[in-house]
Amino acid sequence: MGLFRRRPKLPPADRPPLAADERVLAWAAAGNGEGDGVLVASNRGLWLPGRGERLGWHDVLKAVWSGRELTVTPAEQVAERDGYLVVADAPAESYLLLDPGDLPHQVRARVTASVAYTAHHPVPGGAGRVAARRVSGVDGLTWTVRYDPGTPVDDEAVAAETDRLVAEARAATTPADA
Repeated sequence: MGLFRRRPKLPPADRPPLAADERVLAWAAAGNGEGDGVLVASNRGLWLPGRGERLGWHDVLKAVWSGRELTVTPAEQVAERDGYLVVADAPAESYLLLDPGDLPHQVRARVTASVAYTAHHPVPGGAGRVAARRVSGVDGLTWTVRYDPGTPVDDEAVAAETDRLVAEARAATTPADA
């Protein structure tokens, strides 16, 4: 009997305001110390308790599953430069999942699938990670740079080297027939 047992459907009261082309992939009830809520993974992103909007898969910098707790680190936009965004870690959010079901697997699979390119490079005074992410519903790639702590983000030499690194990565990932 247990072999074919299906997970209960997401209760209507916990269903987030999904877009027309969005569907629920997995969900789990959570307790984050501030009350219970529900995490919902969709094909477009992750709905977290207390947020009124979806966190796109491309906006998840890190997701760590401990076996009991899911910790999500969203990206926070710091600056917009020519052809890419500079992002930093927003505060991490942790959720205790007593019955996680398929949620941790879906989060890992979707975040991983959103990454088309990633490389860590030295820049003057520090280093940074250049990444290209797929954004659901958007053609092409969205480019971001996340500097290591202590890197002088506003330094002109850092910006110039980052511009060069992103341009080089874009050229290397653009199909020859495009």
